[in-house]
Amino acid sequence: MKEIIEKYFEKNRDFMVEDIAKLVRIKSDKQEAKEGKPFGEGPAEVLAVALEIASKMGFKTHNYDNYAGAIDLNDHERKLDILAHLDVVPAGNGWSITEPFEPLVRDGRIYGRGTTDDKGPAVAALYAMKAVKDLNIPIKAGVRLILGTDEECGSSDIRYYYGIEPEAPMTFSPDTGFPVVNIEKGGLQGRFVYELEGSNKTPRVTALRAGVKSNVVPGDSIAVVEGMGPEEIERYCKAVSERTGVFFDLSTGGNTTTVKAKGVQVHAATPGKGNNALTAILELVSSIPFPESAGIEKLRALNAIFPHGDWLGKSAGVAMSDELSGDLTISLNMLEYDGSSFSGTFDCRAPLCATRENLSDVIRKRLAEHRIHLENSDMYPPHHVSGESPFVQTLLKCYELYTGNKGYCIAIGGGSYVHRLKNGVGFGCTMPGTDNNMHGADEFAVIDELVTSAKIFTQAIIELCE
Repeated sequence: MKEIIEKYFEKNRDFMVEDIAKLVRIKSDKQEAKEGKPFGEGPAEVLAVALEIASKMGFKTHNYDNYAGAIDLNDHERKLDILAHLDVVPAGNGWSITEPFEPLVRDGRIYGRGTTDDKGPAVAALYAMKAVKDLNIPIKAGVRLILGTDEECGSSDIRYYYGIEPEAPMTFSPDTGFPVVNIEKGGLQGRFVYELEGSNKTPRVTALRAGVKSNVVPGDSIAVVEGMGPEEIERYCKAVSERTGVFFDLSTGGNTTTVKAKGVQVHAATPGKGNNALTAILELVSSIPFPESAGIEKLRALNAIFPHGDWLGKSAGVAMSDELSGDLTISLNMLEYDGSSFSGTFDCRAPLCATRENLSDVIRKRLAEHRIHLENSDMYPPHHVSGESPFVQTLLKCYELYTGNKGYCIAIGGGSYVHRLKNGVGFGCTMPGTDNNMHGADEFAVIDELVTSAKIFTQAIIELCE
């Protein structure tokens, strides 16, 4: 069977890449809701195109009011669901290989926003179902590929879907990595606010902004300084840049200087892989001897609680770790400050040992020391499926068969569609050691890895449902 599957994908490799490119060309980040399109034009369009591709392959499809779509391999009672998503994070800046929504194949990779998260994996799963169908492999149970359109902004799409349909006994999502992700950390996305009296003392910071999404470490930030010359600000910029690796660009108009910080945008699940432009610019404004005011006091307080480079939460007082799920991570990802008020959001990914008492209560108290109010402190729970279950062991066996590598279970900080499913795990499509620039500039997928993933998924469908 392995040889037959491998030959099938040798013949269909280019078709698979073409269909991935077709989806990547559609700008499908969340936009303003419209009638019949809960997440805007792009997500609705990409779902329609994906379902059309599947329909032309001969599959039965169903659109759940543009929240999600379903593609069924057969009419049997469902035993396996595969969950993928077609929405993407905003394009961001810094792309150099190609434009975000102009897919490009180069050196065995396909570049573009969504190639690895999660349009490429979605197509790999679709082609796995197509392989089972085209090769006439007898399947005794139902298999469904579910395509969502709001995974990046809270997964309201999949909640809508499961408000209509039941869970399958087994579910995997090709939106994490290989071999098998059986633990997803819990955590907290905390939002804080503060109203303060404005100050006219100069020099002063009149504005500070950063962030695109709460689950994205920002690669860009901006601060506006009034009453201080660019030459003096430049001295502080140079010192902070040497410490942080974040670069600063200055422009002056009248009595104000705009400082733009350039770091590296990454997914908040792995803040250590990026370089947070927001925490760097907080360090910059905290290092400049502005006259005392409520505004600069609060900015310095945030710098003390979330200092640049401290993604383990030591300064916030929440550093912790356990053997199964690893370290806690935390990143300050969004901030809006206008001199008279500010609001911000941090993203914390917490291991199995985290509790309300040792995490959310600690952060709330730390912020309250500076009279900053944490609006929400509800943790979302971690997700854990036993690595010894027959389901997980079967997936590991399929992985080993097509890679020749030993399978094992891993824990991640990211939360996928399976986080609240009873028997759901992450399975593919990124191979160990590959960094796809997910959520960053020049996102790419290794084509060989996507093809191998499709082979693994084909075998998994056979093993689990034959």
